[in-house]
Amino acid sequence: MYLGNINDVKKEKVDMEGSSKTWIQWLITEKQGAKNYVMRLFTIEPDGVIPKHQHPWEHEIFVLKGGGIVGCCEEEKEAKEGDFIYIEPNVPHWYRNNGSKDWKFLCIIPMIK
Repeated sequence: MYLGNINDVKKEKVDMEGSSKTWIQWLITEKQGAKNYVMRLFTIEPDGVIPKHQHPWEHEIFVLKGGGIVGCCEEEKEAKEGDFIYIEPNVPHWYRNNGSKDWKFLCIIPMIK
């Protein structure tokens, strides 16, 4: 078992062309003993963006605080605290905080080796 605290996890700026005001914290990875999935906490500040991109893996997301726009394929939906989202592999998706508070969500993806 591994027990950690968010205050002990380094907050890193998301390094993706076109992203702004967005941070990631890697909560559970192979460093904590995970073998199949990683858990990340994203914080998108007001007016922050993760631009359109895609990957060959799925995303499982749970909104902890705030909210914003999640885009997928040709559709956009507003996500809010308590919502959960599934994004299929290989589809274009993006995120935009259109609110006045930080948007925080957990994102679980398969471990990419």
